Amino acid sequence: MEVEGQASSFLDLFASLDEHMDIAEWINKLLGDTGKGHQPGSVPDVSELATRLEVACQDTSSQLERTIDDISRAVPRLTYDLHFLRDSALNLKQALTTLQGQLAVSIADQETTRALDKLSYLDSVKRHMEASRDVLKEAENWSTLESEVTSFLADLQYAKAAERLAEASRSMVVFHNTAEFENRRALMTSLQNQLEASLSSALVAAINSKDLASCKNYYSVFSNIQREGEFRNYYNGSRRTPLIELWTTASFVDIDGEPGKEETKRTKFTEFLSNFYRQFLIIIREEQVHCPAIFPDPQQAISSFIQTTIDALTPSLSQRLSSVADHYGGPALPELIRAFRITEDFAVAVDKIMEKIGFATLFSPQVTAGSEDPIKSHSRRLSKRMSMSRRIGPPLRHTVSISGKIFNGNAGGWEQALFEPFVDIQSDYEPLEKKFLEHSLYALHTRVSDNEAALSGESLSARIFREQSQDVFSMAEDSIARCMDLTHGYGSVGLLQSLDYLFTTFLNTARSELLGSSAVSSSTPTVPIPDEALDELEYSAKDWGTIQLTLYLLDACRVIRERLSLLEHKLRAALVQIANIIRLSRTDSQGLYVPNTTRGEVLLLSQSTLNSAELNTLLESLDVGNFNINPGQTLSSPAEEAVTTTSLSLLEGTRDILVTFARACQTMLQETLLSPLFQHLASYTSLSIWTATDTKQREPGSYELRIPTFSLSPTPTIQRVSEGLLNLPRLFEVYAEDDALAFSIESLPFVDAESFQLILNPTPVPLAEAPPPSRHLRRLSSAVSSTVLIKSPTPTHTPLPSTSQHLPPELIVSTWLTSLSLSLLSHLTRSVLPSIPTLSPRGAAQLSSDLGYLSNVVRALNVEWNDLEKWKEYAEMNDDVGKEKASKAESSKDNDIFIAVAKMRGWT
Repeated sequence: MEVEGQASSFLDLFASLDEHMDIAEWINKLLGDTGKGHQPGSVPDVSELATRLEVACQDTSSQLERTIDDISRAVPRLTYDLHFLRDSALNLKQALTTLQGQLAVSIADQETTRALDKLSYLDSVKRHMEASRDVLKEAENWSTLESEVTSFLADLQYAKAAERLAEASRSMVVFHNTAEFENRRALMTSLQNQLEASLSSALVAAINSKDLASCKNYYSVFSNIQREGEFRNYYNGSRRTPLIELWTTASFVDIDGEPGKEETKRTKFTEFLSNFYRQFLIIIREEQVHCPAIFPDPQQAISSFIQTTIDALTPSLSQRLSSVADHYGGPALPELIRAFRITEDFAVAVDKIMEKIGFATLFSPQVTAGSEDPIKSHSRRLSKRMSMSRRIGPPLRHTVSISGKIFNGNAGGWEQALFEPFVDIQSDYEPLEKKFLEHSLYALHTRVSDNEAALSGESLSARIFREQSQDVFSMAEDSIARCMDLTHGYGSVGLLQSLDYLFTTFLNTARSELLGSSAVSSSTPTVPIPDEALDELEYSAKDWGTIQLTLYLLDACRVIRERLSLLEHKLRAALVQIANIIRLSRTDSQGLYVPNTTRGEVLLLSQSTLNSAELNTLLESLDVGNFNINPGQTLSSPAEEAVTTTSLSLLEGTRDILVTFARACQTMLQETLLSPLFQHLASYTSLSIWTATDTKQREPGSYELRIPTFSLSPTPTIQRVSEGLLNLPRLFEVYAEDDALAFSIESLPFVDAESFQLILNPTPVPLAEAPPPSRHLRRLSSAVSSTVLIKSPTPTHTPLPSTSQHLPPELIVSTWLTSLSLSLLSHLTRSVLPSIPTLSPRGAAQLSSDLGYLSNVVRALNVEWNDLEKWKEYAEMNDDVGKEKASKAESSKDNDIFIAVAKMRGWT
């Protein structure tokens, strides 16, 4: 109660405060009323009043802040509520409007639906009635069709009959899936046959008389009855009759098995073929004028005419080509190529005519008479042409190339019929080329030079060989031309194999005839000694002839290698051309363009077996960017020849056989030069000195003064052999300037080709990477600082790099002397010495003396042979040391020499 009283007093106090605007006045009034009507202590004093007033202010401020916070939070939501209320009102308004419209439309739709149903019913009735009328009308037309067409044919009104049949044909769809359909179709076919039979004689007469207007009308008649193909058959058959008669009645001297021909009119097939194509081209030029006036597609009409004419030839072109090949046998290839070239010339002429017709058709389309709209007429003709071409053959494709030509890209038409008989010949190019080259080589081999009697024997053989090699290179160049003429480069793989076969056969035959043992012994004549200073050498006149022959042959090999490099340049130039064509054709189908032929022919080649993976690998291996030498350019420097030798390797087989032939010549030359020395060594193993013993016997008790023998004189055999070796430099001084000795010098026995190339082209090697010098490296000459690595004398067939630089004469002489000396030492240590049956101590001493003397001689020639030193070492070995070593020796390759000496000395 007290609290309530205080609260009410506070409220009263606040109410009184609100009534007074002046605070001071209110306070004074309040204080003045303290003593009036109030008990003491009931009215607060000033301090209490101030306190209460402060508390009231704080409460009022707190309530005011809470009120402001509530209002600030409620105002944004009030805005959202207002927007939501507005959107809801708009949606409600729209829904009410839609509902009101639907209610109005539903009433009208009922009436519309009833009207549309009625109209649909009426339309269906109308269509059914019209269909019934059409059926009745067509039935009436078909009932009078036969009589009308018959009357038109009787009156020779072929156009009206065709139109009547065309109308009936269009109505055939009405009877589809009915029982009368087959009867109607049979009647239609019968009437069309009657029309065609009635018109055929007049059509043939019009074609033969070249009545273009009548032919055009007849074509329209055949088009109306969907028999454009039959019209073309009549037309082509009549136009090709003279050509077929010309082909059939021809008689040939180079085709067998065609009896009944007049012998007086027999001719070569190629001559007849040229005349046949000439007559063919005359008719085609006439068709160039006639076909545009008759056919809506003159280009396709001429293509069909050419194709059907070639297909109608009896016997066919392919059969006659086979007969020509059988008649000529090996030499048939040029004749077949001549026929192919004649055919290509004809095809190029026809292709030009096709281009002209294509331009005329493309830029000046004809409008048929009575056409209301050219565009519609053109479309109608195009549709007919397409439907007809589907029955006759593939459609003709016109493509305007970059050069502005019209190209018929379809190789299945006249070009296919024309060139298909040659595809088998082109695919068999390699065996045909090899047969022809075999025949040419046989003819070359059997031909005798006119100046044979005036030449000496050895020069005659070499001269004939060189002349024949020139003829062989002419054959090779002709082979390139034949390959390009017949296959346009697609037979390049077969060409390379044929050329390798040509040179391999020629060089093998020459080697057997010129370098065979029987051939040399029977055909190598004698010649005088080339220099009087060499008359003391132990060579016979026959040996001098053999030396001259081998030198001539080596020089001929050098010339062959130079010409071979030029031939490979020509080959590369031709291959680069076909590589560019094939590379272009991969990205552009119009890139199949080769001069003097048609694209259809090249397309057939690209689709034949000649376009193999092997051919593409060969063409891709060509470095076209680094080939900038004209095929006819000669090599003017050794550097150019070196580049040619290393960069062109098209005829690997030829290079192999050339190296083999050069080795055979070098071997024969070495055998001839060493033959006197070998003859001396032949009796070396049978000398009595090997078994000789001391004949002097000391008597018992006698004393003999023993004088030591410091050295023995070499046997006469070794002396003559050594003198022969020392005379060899004199012999080579005569031939040092001869290029023949330098040819393929790296293929000599005991000369390593790689080391020889390092001598000619030294490559600086860092000292840290340089291998230690081999103990087999020997100096060739004191005048030329060069070395060769001693290798096995066994010949290999691996092609060696041919030295193309001009070598100094000193290097040539020293290399030959080294090879000859090593060949002699090899023969001595591996064939002669192991044949000695036994060695006495005196014989061993003599052998040691001989070998030491020979070693000094070969050292004077800057030659060392390790086996010679081993033989000398073991020959002079003491018996006690030898027996002890023999008891411990094991059979191995390194101990073969010691084992042989031990058997001779009796140590084993």
